Amino acid sequence: MLTYDDRLKLMRETKIKHTFEKRTQNGYTDVDDYGTVPITDGYDVEPWYNAMDGRFFGYEGMCENFCRVIDAHPAYVDPMEMLCGRWRDMLENYRGDVNYLPDWIKNKSKLMDRIKGGDGCSRNWNEQRFPYDDLKPLQEKYNIESGIEGNSHLACDYRIGFSLGFGGLLDKIEKYRKINPDKSDFYDAEEKTLLAIVRFIDRHIEKTDELLKTEDRKEIRASLETMKQVCQNIRTGAPKTFHEACQWTAFFICASRIYTRDGAGFQMDTLLYPYYKRDIEAGILDDETAKFLIANLLLIDPHYYQISGVDENDNDMTNHLSYLILEAADSIDIACNLTVRVHKNCDRKFFEKAVYYLLKNKNGWPRFCNDDALCNGYMKNGVDKKTARERIAVGCNWMCVPGKEFPMNDTVKINIAKVMEAALFDMRNEALRSTERLFELFKEHLRIAVDTTAKGVNLHIDHQAEVTPELVMNLMMENTIEQGEDISRCASLYTVGVDGAGLAVVADSFGALQTRVEQEKVLTWDEVYEALDNNFEDERTRLILNSAPKYCHGNTVSDEWAKRLTDCWVESIVNQKMPEGRCLVPGWFSWARTIEYGSKVGATPNGRRKGEPISHGANPNPHFRADGAPTAQSNGIASVQCGYGNTAPLQIEFDPKLAADEKGVEIVGKLILGHFEQGGTLININILDKETILEANKDPDLYPDLVVRVTGFTAYFASLSPKFRQLVVDRFLEGV
Repeated sequence: MLTYDDRLKLMRETKIKHTFEKRTQNGYTDVDDYGTVPITDGYDVEPWYNAMDGRFFGYEGMCENFCRVIDAHPAYVDPMEMLCGRWRDMLENYRGDVNYLPDWIKNKSKLMDRIKGGDGCSRNWNEQRFPYDDLKPLQEKYNIESGIEGNSHLACDYRIGFSLGFGGLLDKIEKYRKINPDKSDFYDAEEKTLLAIVRFIDRHIEKTDELLKTEDRKEIRASLETMKQVCQNIRTGAPKTFHEACQWTAFFICASRIYTRDGAGFQMDTLLYPYYKRDIEAGILDDETAKFLIANLLLIDPHYYQISGVDENDNDMTNHLSYLILEAADSIDIACNLTVRVHKNCDRKFFEKAVYYLLKNKNGWPRFCNDDALCNGYMKNGVDKKTARERIAVGCNWMCVPGKEFPMNDTVKINIAKVMEAALFDMRNEALRSTERLFELFKEHLRIAVDTTAKGVNLHIDHQAEVTPELVMNLMMENTIEQGEDISRCASLYTVGVDGAGLAVVADSFGALQTRVEQEKVLTWDEVYEALDNNFEDERTRLILNSAPKYCHGNTVSDEWAKRLTDCWVESIVNQKMPEGRCLVPGWFSWARTIEYGSKVGATPNGRRKGEPISHGANPNPHFRADGAPTAQSNGIASVQCGYGNTAPLQIEFDPKLAADEKGVEIVGKLILGHFEQGGTLININILDKETILEANKDPDLYPDLVVRVTGFTAYFASLSPKFRQLVVDRFLEGV
């Protein structure tokens, strides 16, 4: 008889097998693991275009093509599992840049013939109707990720879906269609979207039926029969049991991922606890089954789920299910994006348990966020404490109020290394050159960059509904169905996150110039400009600049510049004029674009050569100290928090040389709590064995189950490109 442990082992083996099959189909992928399964033979989608240039937009275009993609998905039912459903392909593949399509699509000539493009225009934005040619020169000059054409970076309120089910949502659409007869395009698209999800469920019921015809193992047959009944119950009905709530979530996740790669989950322990408690009391659920179901859900997709934390009155929200979720993640031990909310009033034993699993499994989970700093910071945007406490970590670096907020988080970025480059260019021929003059020019260029960014943000918000309406996520947002409007038009909150990238490059550059040129006079300004122009042909000049005291080294000139740059950044963002009801929120984050952004920047005064990666988020440059010093990095990043509820994450990789025992938990726990006491907001930690990571970098296939937290997301190391694997290795710090 197969036990849950037996089944979990087989499920993990299948996961690793799928990981390598996907790499064969897609090539290296420097993004989330996503939980997808490989494309099957014969899978095909014929896109439909409602624009003359071979693109599709708006309610009709997005709905029709979503239906085509999800309808093409075969059912996925693994008899070892208790939940069914997987996604394989996304709508974005049929409208995105042809240069970034997965290999399996590029290899299908007929499909490629139908996916037109290559004229230089975005395939995710209707530039014919909503052009922004006037913004492009400055967007390029400052390497601005404008947010135009971004999508899905918001969070649903799963309570809406849990209370209504897919059938109840259909009834809700019908009710408000009659109230808003002029919004038929919206309601038609939402209804068709829901019916496509129901058809997806139906295929899984049929597949389960097929498997039951040949399954003779008693325990697996019973599991399949339960799975079939659960799917039938939630096909149109609202979930009533813990099992049904998990399965309902799994189906919705598949649909939202297919539509726009949505990765935002929910506060898992509090939302699922009523179902857990009721089933336990009714005697129809036990803890081992609950853990298996949670593990199964985490296997289906590594959505960003949050656990623990405090409510609006600072009362601890940790419950028994919080512990079971950690144990479930431990039992499956794969790429996982659980975030533990930390507050002084939270259950300390739970926090220690979370740190224990971080040390035990060394797979980059869980992450930790600071409830207090994030809540207090977000309230500066005019939000009350109750709403601020509802805001949860559901993305790489970002938070969102489920159902209410349209934040565009992690889609809007400014490469401040490019801003510095523009300032350096302007100062080149001035008679009086100094770091203070450079900083004045930097602030002037930053003001222009922020204003340009704001214009792009407003263009996107004004017209997203006409380009990429959030058809799937609209189903569980407030006001959308009630008003017949896309969430981009009716959100209660428009607190748009704007992230700065390249902080350490710029801080170290200012620090090197002040130290080596102004204080020590080892170099002249002309010699610096010559070195930048020739990309440091003279290695001696490069080493003079590169050896200057660095950001995160501890009370250095570059640390002071990092603080000044942060103050300047925050002032520029929060003072930017926006339409009423909208505001920009500052943060430091680069996502996984350090290589891409670096390719746009010439040589910089910190000794970085042209085209080399910029620094990661708020992190120091690699090798900022000979001893690594995780505590120094923690202290430095805590000092550059922007203070308005957006994060400046501490991304840290180290070998603690400690076992997952009480001593190890205590030491790593102190690092986390110490960072938060200083005002830190979010911590992503990779606990790595030095020898393992170096060997895996040489031959990743030797370590097929090695998971690392690349940035805010986790991924299998073997799936990453050599450049991204090297980035993780370069960030590695020894000891703690």
